[in-house]
Formats: sequence, structure tokens, C-alpha cells
Amino acid sequence: MAEWTKKGLIYCPDGTIDWMNNSVLTPTPYLLNEETIRIYAAFRDKTGIGRIGYIDTEAKNPSNIIKISKKPVLNIGTDGCFDDNGVILGDVLNVNGNIYMYYVAFQHVQKAKFYAFSGLAISKDGGETFKRVKRTPVMDRTEEGIFGRCIHTVIYDKKQELFRVWYSVIFDWTYINNIPYPAYDIKYIESKDGIHFEEEGIQCIKCNKNEYRIGRPRVRILSDGKYEMRYTSDTYNKEYISGYAESPDGIIWERKDNLGWLKKSESGFDNEMACYPVVIDTKYGTYMFYDGNGMGLSGFGYAKKDIK
Repeated sequence: MAEWTKKGLIYCPDGTIDWMNNSVLTPTPYLLNEETIRIYAAFRDKTGIGRIGYIDTEAKNPSNIIKISKKPVLNIGTDGCFDDNGVILGDVLNVNGNIYMYYVAFQHVQKAKFYAFSGLAISKDGGETFKRVKRTPVMDRTEEGIFGRCIHTVIYDKKQELFRVWYSVIFDWTYINNIPYPAYDIKYIESKDGIHFEEEGIQCIKCNKNEYRIGRPRVRILSDGKYEMRYTSDTYNKEYISGYAESPDGIIWERKDNLGWLKKSESGFDNEMACYPVVIDTKYGTYMFYDGNGMGLSGFGYAKKDIK
């Protein structure tokens, strides 16, 4: 039987670095080598604009920080482009020796709160710098997601030379106390080159009657060939919580939120919220990284899976 144990906070912005002095969103671990976990994340400045940087930690003990990026590895885009008002991490993976970074980008417009579409940047220097493949989205607006199509998990199938993608589609706005919140759910799609996508994917998970948005799908293929997905949902009562689902093929899913485990703590950096979980395997064990209160305003931490 496997159980998780929370290990505590890893990092919270302290206000000393101007581009990362507010909060840290969607921490996404990448195994730089056997001894180092590089956690890419969106660090927000005081205006709320996110830029992607990283924190290197020891794989043996992720509480120990080795290095913090001095500048963004991916900055905001050119004024007027789809990514001119902030970027957050979608996924990062190795593809034929290069590191692909899929990101979700934000743009302010006059008659909606924002648009959020997906871009791709590639690193050829081991993840220190990234260059956009183009200045337009790789996953742009279509009828299924007129306000946003947001990539959050990409698995590259080497045998089939196929990119398998799980993403969120923003199709409407929900008003709670006169504040607009994006309404979205989760879909699946494939691409031969990771750059060009069809206009519509396959529905994976929809909101239940108490939810108006469910997203940030993080998918893993387990040792038995089955799939697990961890995601975060929001209710009409504004309870931002983490959920869990299982699938035999990555397309047809069954929600099993009671098995998701990640919940807020009684005290500490995650006593109000625990969200955006991402799991990674290392030779030292399996870890889960996640955001705390305020979607990372209080920083991010981790838990370790103990086999008993």
C-alpha cells in the first residue's frame, strides 16, 4: 500500500527579486540528472505577470535548494502578441535530446478578462534558455475553446513519433459575486510534430454539478500500463481542490477523487489550498510537487510516496 507524506515548503518568493516577488504558479519538475530535480515554474511579479524560471533541488532531498535562476528562461512576448501579459508552465519534456517547454500565455483584451492560448519554446542548451518556435500559439483559438486552449501534459511516444496531449478548454465565463472566472474542462488531442493540432479534441473529464472549472490535468503512465490524472477544480462555493482519475488508455477516464490524497493542511503554507499537483519518479523515490495558498502566493512544497 502506498501512502504520501507531506515534507513541507520548498520555496516562497521573499520580494527581493523583482520578476519573482509575488507568487509561484504551476511548479513542474524535470529530472535534470539523477541527482538534480529542476522545478520550472511561473514566477509572478507585483503586477501579477508571470515569467518562467526554475529552482534546482537535490533529488535525494528536494527541500535542499541548489540553485535559483537569476533571470527568466522564458520571458513575456512582444507587445500585442498572445503572450504579452504573462506565461505559466504547461509541461516540459525531452524530445530527441532537446527540451520542449509548452506554456500557457495570457493576453488582456477589452471585452473579456483575458485570453489564454498555448505556445512552445525549445532549449538546446540543457534547459538554461528557451527559444520560441514561433510568435503565435501552437494551440490557438477554435470553436471548442474560444477564450483558451491550455496545454498541461504532453507525452511523446517515440515508437509512433506522436505527441499525446491533455489540455483545458475555456469555453465561457462564470460570475461569482460579480467577478468573472473562466469556465473550462479537460480534453485530449494528438499531434505528429507537437506544433500543429486539430481544431477539436476528445472530451475527457467534465465538471460535476458543483464545479464550474476543472483543469491543469497532469497525466502519468503507470508501470502496469494504466493512466492516472491529477487535476485541480473550483466549485461555485470557491473551494479550490485537487482531484484524481484513472484510465486504461488515457482517453476514457473515471473520476476517483477520494484517491487523490492531496488536501489542505491544518497549518502551514497549504492550510487554505493545495493545488496543481505534479508527480515525478526518481531513484530516491516518488515525489509530488504542488502549490499552496493563493495558487502559490505562499509558495510551493512537496510530498513523498512511501511504500509500506
